Amino acid sequence: MDLERVKCWDTSKKDSWKNILLLAYQSLGVVYGDLSISPLYVYKSAFAEDIQHSETNEEIYGVLSFVFWTLTLVPLFKYVFIVLRADDNGEGGTFALYSLICRHAKVSLLPNRQLADEALSTYKLEHPPEKEKSSRLKVVLEKCKALHTALLILVLLGTCMVIGDGVLTPAISVFSAVSGLELSMSKEHHQYAVVPITCFILLCLFALQHYGTHRVGFFFAPVVLAWLLCISALGLYNIFQWNRYIYQALSPYYMFKFLRKTRISGWMSLGGILLCITGSEAMFADLGHFSYSAIQVAFTFLVYPALILAYMGQAAYLSQHHHTSHRISFYVSVPESVRWPVLVLAILASVVGSQAIISGTFSIINQSQSLGCFPRVKVVHTSDKVHGQIYIPEINWMLMILCIAVTIGFRDTKHLGNASGLAVMAVMLVTTCLTSLVIILCWRKPPILALCFLIFFGSIELLYFSASLTKFREGAWLPILLALFLMTIMFVWHYATIKKYEFDLHNKVSLEWLLALGPSLGIARVPGIGLVFTDLTSGIPANFSRFVTNLPAFHRVLVFVCVKSVPVPYVPPAERYLVGRVGPAAHRSYRCIVRYGYRDVHQDVDSFESELVDRLADFIRYDWCRTQRTSSCTEDDASRSTDMSDCRLAVIGTVAFSGAPAYEIEETQPASVSVGFPTVESITDVIEMEPVERRVRFAIDDDSQADSRTENARQIREELEDLYAAQQAGTAFILGHSHVKAKQGSSIMKRLAINFGYNFLRKNCRGADVALKVPPVSLLEVGMVYVV
Repeated sequence: MDLERVKCWDTSKKDSWKNILLLAYQSLGVVYGDLSISPLYVYKSAFAEDIQHSETNEEIYGVLSFVFWTLTLVPLFKYVFIVLRADDNGEGGTFALYSLICRHAKVSLLPNRQLADEALSTYKLEHPPEKEKSSRLKVVLEKCKALHTALLILVLLGTCMVIGDGVLTPAISVFSAVSGLELSMSKEHHQYAVVPITCFILLCLFALQHYGTHRVGFFFAPVVLAWLLCISALGLYNIFQWNRYIYQALSPYYMFKFLRKTRISGWMSLGGILLCITGSEAMFADLGHFSYSAIQVAFTFLVYPALILAYMGQAAYLSQHHHTSHRISFYVSVPESVRWPVLVLAILASVVGSQAIISGTFSIINQSQSLGCFPRVKVVHTSDKVHGQIYIPEINWMLMILCIAVTIGFRDTKHLGNASGLAVMAVMLVTTCLTSLVIILCWRKPPILALCFLIFFGSIELLYFSASLTKFREGAWLPILLALFLMTIMFVWHYATIKKYEFDLHNKVSLEWLLALGPSLGIARVPGIGLVFTDLTSGIPANFSRFVTNLPAFHRVLVFVCVKSVPVPYVPPAERYLVGRVGPAAHRSYRCIVRYGYRDVHQDVDSFESELVDRLADFIRYDWCRTQRTSSCTEDDASRSTDMSDCRLAVIGTVAFSGAPAYEIEETQPASVSVGFPTVESITDVIEMEPVERRVRFAIDDDSQADSRTENARQIREELEDLYAAQQAGTAFILGHSHVKAKQGSSIMKRLAINFGYNFLRKNCRGADVALKVPPVSLLEVGMVYVV
């Protein structure tokens, strides 16, 4: 299934107000579900134990002032006006920032990078390399390998905290919504009702994930809109009913009074106040589904005012009620006549908010897997039309078990809030650090500007983060434990993947060895297409030499396939396939590099096989046309073709061009050159990579070359016939079945990571054949032992 990226808006009209307002409405259900339900538990968490609500109202006014300024500075100023601009081709999130940094500085640890990747239309730089003046920070980053690893660890930390948030947010959201039953039940009945009801709702929520959000997505936006209007109305009612001067508490002076009175207890209560910005990261993470203007409009003109009114209304009610019969909570400020409808709406809104973070967890794990930082898991695309809606069964059930276990284990908003708050602030700190690097490396702004951004927002977030750490024994240990566990898995997997690639690189076989194989050595060519999968972009992989050594035969048409990820969110289908020859044309061996972005949908094996054959056929037509244009098959050109055939690659796409090319450009350094060419059946666009000296040749159509064209046509026909005959005979997928072990003399940590950690994950996760959905009847596995 080759899904193209489907946007929710027409790019030609996305700036019109009609489309912006439509997208802003649609973003409510996807982006703001988590943020909009925070009034359910912020005051309850802030007043859990650290501070008491007194007659002077200094505590409630101080908390309101903190909430107002936190919502203003972090989601509004930091995210809406700054971070959202650091998009990667319209995509946001931790990996988008990392991708931007890796494209502007050579800090990526991804293997098999090529200069050809920089020719991708989505591989755009803020400043062309020839015009930019390298900053001192960039030079230091590129030279120090330890900083490359540190940057990756920082990104993995943010990723792990997002996954941890995927466990905690559904639990605290649904639990807080259901806890409204305490006002309608006795204490004895309440403690036995809330937890089972919460667990039942969570069980249903996770059980329905495999249907996909597109089936109920139309329901999300109206629910969140109704909830925002509801809390706004309740806020206005409480303000006019109980305290019309509550707006005075928005002054920063009340924060100072609050901390002066409560001191250490007030600082510790910040761990509950920070929950007012949970879900802010979703504005950036879900940027790719909407537009910058839509998210900006929705938050600035609807979500932000609604949240401020809701918090002011609760504070106005509490300022006149100091001895409530129940603990401080959202529902005590709701008039009894509308309490049940509000309870139902709150539960629906909490489910929508939980769905958003669950979908985000699936998405970020899929991105981690694409970049070689997570073990292979099954990814199911739940919509044929909307890109990015995925479901990962293994992760879904693990999240469900952990979420229900956390709900049963903690059983109160205080512990759940402490755990969720630390995860949220950790993600925001990572985003702040990465955005500071983007300001310097990508936007080319003065370092002092990035330093001001880092100090200002970093100090605010560190203040809240430190307050969360004080609650380590009261729930905050959970996200730290989850992050350490997940980071260990991700780093071990990534480390072993890099070591395997280095082993393949050092043990690859030369082209001369492949060309020497023939009947004289007892090697037979059998009918069919052999697809040899490898991580190498050049040379012959060691697993193929092992295959031929043990089974002295290989297929009539041989294709070395490298499926690789590039640091861009999407690779256009017309630029996905890089195709070239391995050896002379008579050998019928090719190299195909298939490039995917970290948010791309990988094809299944059936569509991949047929499309690969089509791309090979287009390349064959192009290659012979190029040979005809370049020369009249002279001896020098023939030898050049043989020598350089493993280096020359062309991007074979599907965008039509018409007419013969006016000229060719060839360079000593591999560079991108777009040319058009006529073919027998189709016309495709080509970006050619040729490592030969620069020269310009004008194509001159001469009748004296008629014989040469006739010969070329015959050779094209023969090679295409061989390709299609091989396709009819069947395709075999040749994959390596690897066992990795550490070298003798390696450290204990390395032996534990490789011999036990990586091999355990490899045996218990999906193999490459399952990930590619290769039919067992077409699979040939070659055993390989990697000593790294």
